[in-house]
Amino acid sequence: MNKTKKNKDTSNSALSEIKGLYEFMKKNALNTLDYRQQGTHIRLMRKGPAQSMPIIAAGAQVSPQSPQAVTSQGQPLHNGETLKSPLMGIFYRGPSPSSPPFVREGESVKVGQVLCLIESMKVFNEVKADCSCSIEKVLVENGKPVKLGHPLFAIKKT
Repeated sequence: MNKTKKNKDTSNSALSEIKGLYEFMKKNALNTLDYRQQGTHIRLMRKGPAQSMPIIAAGAQVSPQSPQAVTSQGQPLHNGETLKSPLMGIFYRGPSPSSPPFVREGESVKVGQVLCLIESMKVFNEVKADCSCSIEKVLVENGKPVKLGHPLFAIKKT
């Protein structure tokens, strides 16, 4: 294979990866995306209203009431406190499909205990409890996408 063909294949691969990142941005309504891997840094920005970038916390955020926790008919799922997603991605209740979930409804959890995983950009991020509480209800179905601030669990602080 000559050098020109090899460079062309590499640039096509990189271009298809960038296109994939852009499609991810559009699908998830993102205006800015930073991507870092193996010494490569790419920042993609879409035109649109200026927005500040949210700060991603290490643990789930607690909210006294969640206007976002509604059914498809617009009825509230839960009126009490909720633990919210600290980032956008795919929600997983356990470490693998065949493993039991990290927490079940009715269980008590302690500060720092892993509640779930959120896969974002092919990275699995542990979401940990930032307070001691009991899990009253799981508000997201396993394997479903969540956005930043989306309610994950209805809780009762202990």
